[in-house]
Amino acid sequence: MKLIDLPLASAARIATLDVDAALARRLRAVGVFEDEAVVVLRRAAFGGPLHVRTSSGGEFALDRRIASAIEVLPALDDTAEAAE
Repeated sequence: MKLIDLPLASAARIATLDVDAALARRLRAVGVFEDEAVVVLRRAAFGGPLHVRTSSGGEFALDRRIASAIEVLPALDDTAEAAE
C-alpha cells in the first residue's frame, strides 16, 4: 500500500522510499525513513499535501506525488500507539 492510500488516523510503517537519492536524503533528514511509523492526520483539499506525523514526533506536509512513492505496511497495535 502507498502512503497516499493510507486511511486517515491509521498507523503504518514505512517499507520503502521509491524516490531518487537526493529526495530520500531529504526525507530521512526530517524523519521519514524505512521502518518509521507514520499516521496521516489530514489531506488538503484540491489535491494538496498530506499532513503526516511520525512516531518520533515530527509533523509535516508531504506532497501527494511523494506520498505515492512511499510504500507502507500496516502497523502492529503498539506502532499505532507510538505514532499518536
